[in-house]
Amino acid sequence: MLISADELRRRVVAAEPPVLLDVRWALGDPHGAQHYRDGHLPGAVFVDLETELAAPASLEGGRHPLPPIDRLQAAARRWGITGSVVVYDNTGGLAAARAWWLLRWAGVPEVLILDGGLAAWRAAGHAVVSGEARLRAPSEIVLRGGQMPTLTADEAAALPSSGTLIDARAGERYRGEVEPVDPRAGHIPGAVSLPTTGNLRDGTPLFKTAAELRERFAGVRGPVGVYCGSGVTAAHEIAALAVAGIDAALYPGSWSAWSSDPARPVATGGQPA
Repeated sequence: MLISADELRRRVVAAEPPVLLDVRWALGDPHGAQHYRDGHLPGAVFVDLETELAAPASLEGGRHPLPPIDRLQAAARRWGITGSVVVYDNTGGLAAARAWWLLRWAGVPEVLILDGGLAAWRAAGHAVVSGEARLRAPSEIVLRGGQMPTLTADEAAALPSSGTLIDARAGERYRGEVEPVDPRAGHIPGAVSLPTTGNLRDGTPLFKTAAELRERFAGVRGPVGVYCGSGVTAAHEIAALAVAGIDAALYPGSWSAWSSDPARPVATGGQPA
């Protein structure tokens, strides 16, 4: 799932280096492309999460529905993907994990997240460059969706009775104390709160160790599903669960889709029900 800055440095100078994708995105920050141009890993291509890693928002699909597979394939060919891919951002992997999950869902065999992202790369003393990278030659890769498990809204609703449904948003959004972007505040009844930020070591953009993540998810039982606000940062939780040895499915529409349907029940407070 993860690759260190030093290991990536060794791989980018090898005979067949991985494709590097810069997924600079954060909720409320529309300037990812400029952040990329200001400084990125040598050879990295900027990926626009809003337009390349998601379809247009809809009531049923939420704010970031999964993109059509043919559109994702066209983007992957444009990026020059033939085999290994490394994704990164500058927010602890919270955005890059969306590219990791989506490319794995589409069947790309090796996709790794740069642990610590751009900050870790800089801290290791490796160079960054500005401007635009020269694209690789287009590839002919063929993608097929469905290689990672997903949940429908009905499946997410039913999951707490047989397994664990994780809400990866901030605790105050789970409890319904605030809701900055979606129609209603609260959480899916039966979901447990495990905010995505808890996957990182305190004060750093690095993932916790596998042992630490196993301890964090010790209470997770049965089939596991994850949602967040719009299906983006939930991918980070799925990556962390995978490091801990736990498989999990994504509810792509997440809270943005659930809360847009007035027929769906909403729970508030700190308890699942």
